Amino acid sequence: MTENTGENKVKIPAENKMGTAPVRKLLASMAWPAVLSMTISALYNIVDSIFVAMISQKALTAVSLIMPIQILMISIGVGSAIGVNSLISRRLGAKRIEEANKAASTSVRIGLFNYAIFAVIGFFFAKQFLSLYTSDPVIFSYGNSYLRIVTMLCIFLMVEIQLEKVLQATGNMVAPMIISLSGAVTNIILDPILIFGMFGFPKLEVQGAAIATVAGQCVSLAVAVYMVFNKKTIDIRLKGFKIDWKIVKDIYAVGFPGMVMQAISSVMLFGYNAILSSSAAAIAVLGVYFKLQSFVFMPLFGLNQGAMPIMGYNYGARNRERLTAVYREALIVATTIMAVGFALFQLAPGTLLSFFSADKEMLEVGIPALRIISICFIPAAFDVISSAVFQSTGHGIYSLCTSLIRQLFGILPLAYILYNYTGLTASWFSFPLAEIMGLIYTAIMIRHLYLKEIKNL
Repeated sequence: MTENTGENKVKIPAENKMGTAPVRKLLASMAWPAVLSMTISALYNIVDSIFVAMISQKALTAVSLIMPIQILMISIGVGSAIGVNSLISRRLGAKRIEEANKAASTSVRIGLFNYAIFAVIGFFFAKQFLSLYTSDPVIFSYGNSYLRIVTMLCIFLMVEIQLEKVLQATGNMVAPMIISLSGAVTNIILDPILIFGMFGFPKLEVQGAAIATVAGQCVSLAVAVYMVFNKKTIDIRLKGFKIDWKIVKDIYAVGFPGMVMQAISSVMLFGYNAILSSSAAAIAVLGVYFKLQSFVFMPLFGLNQGAMPIMGYNYGARNRERLTAVYREALIVATTIMAVGFALFQLAPGTLLSFFSADKEMLEVGIPALRIISICFIPAAFDVISSAVFQSTGHGIYSLCTSLIRQLFGILPLAYILYNYTGLTASWFSFPLAEIMGLIYTAIMIRHLYLKEIKNL
């Protein structure tokens, strides 16, 4: 990072690979680091819950109740960073380098603002939130300590997310992979040590899991700062920088719908937990499902991240052929990923649940749940990759509407009706039904966007 643009010039190549390299090879080179890093991130989230489940089912339930807040944190961070990513890649494609630099510098300030929001939530509202879902003193105690730690110390997470997306927007996907892996490895190593009190450390149980998570985020931020400082492919100014509110507006034109879109899953979990509140086993199963499905969806989101800057760059450069070629290639790979995930959930749901020390009740609820919910995987491939097209072309509102249908307006009413009139097992069909509704809307809007803008590039 630099404080001025005097002698320390940013090095921008005359020909960016996103506009010249063969599409299939380029997408693979851009996507595989993000796919790997996000798969590892999903793995350490699963490992975290596996260790927590070894404490007790109440500990697992407590962490499951906190999950909507954690998703909301990621949603605000990633959603705003998507706006930064989209703007930088489009400005680089259009050769408007100074605006790209301003967007990168603004991203750090956005990260600090996001942190302040959740620090306030953790300090003032942790107990009020938990009291909405449980009166069990053990679950309440576990949840309160975990929630306070991950919210009040999320500054590392919020700034790191911004820097990672800045690097991705320049076409650098390896550095973000290293950043993500460093935090994941740190978390995996510290989890058993702090939860169970190994090597002379105190036994902290759920609190230890939270501390391990924050420690991993701190390491990721340190690596991110080092990467940004040394690569110098973008100029982030820490001092003497005045915020350009037009840049902020451009970031949030895509970023705000992205934030809302990402946060929808958190709102959905709030609502679904409320619907299932009479069954602790069902809440635990839902929490386990979201941990497991992340192992399938995170590679899909990694592919999305690899494709988005390429599509954004070529949209800015008015290269229709390359934009549509990237979309086709990404869609093929995405469908393959989700087909493999679908097969896994259909063939081995009991094995997947056993990793979380599932008792008889959890298995009875969870086996049909995993099989039914995973029907949504294949249509989700089309919805997620199409959302990357919307975001990379500056039409974040289309992605927002897709997510609203898939994860809120479709799923919660269906879940409520099915749960109350046909029972718990039938309620899981709300997931695939809502995904199909989202697919229909997305197909209509992709065609509209192509005919209105992309066709004429």
